[in-house]
Amino acid sequence: MKTIFQPKNWFSLLFLALLILACKTENRTNSTSNSTNDVELNKEQGQAFIQDDEATPNVLNIAIGSPDHTTLVAAVQAADLENVLVNAGPLMVFAPTNEAFDALPAGTVEDLLKPENKEALSNILKHHVTPGNYDKEFLKKFKKLGQANDQNTTVEVKGDDVYVGGAKILASIPAGNGIVHVVDKVILPPNE
Repeated sequence: MKTIFQPKNWFSLLFLALLILACKTENRTNSTSNSTNDVELNKEQGQAFIQDDEATPNVLNIAIGSPDHTTLVAAVQAADLENVLVNAGPLMVFAPTNEAFDALPAGTVEDLLKPENKEALSNILKHHVTPGNYDKEFLKKFKKLGQANDQNTTVEVKGDDVYVGGAKILASIPAGNGIVHVVDKVILPPNE
């Protein structure tokens, strides 16, 4: 008696199944791409604008959801850095509160939010980001951190408090792509 489940027949069946599946996937992809060509694209493109209610919020989602960080979010949007903050990371973001921005000299924030100052604003914001996912206790082991703008900032420990670039860490919030350290001061790069 000849069985139909011989190794030769399995390979043939597997090849045929993969071929059929590939054809169906290609047809589905073509029909989807044709329908999206007619959609008008807007400025809000990239990973930062994908909605996901199930995953752990990323550092940008945490800032957006915080009533104490509306100025920071406005600055991130003015500098077009939303997509940077949703990268896989891990990222440590030192997030100044609205009060920290209010403590800057009068008119500073308004001036930085102007389109002609986008590069300076971007440099300042990148000075608040560093690769890694270190809690406050682990940060006590550092003397300096390399920031995303290719500059360093100092880490100081005073009792139980940790200061990064002179800004005190008030709270820490784990994120899907790192950690957000809420700070009480805007950390200015040395050349600003």
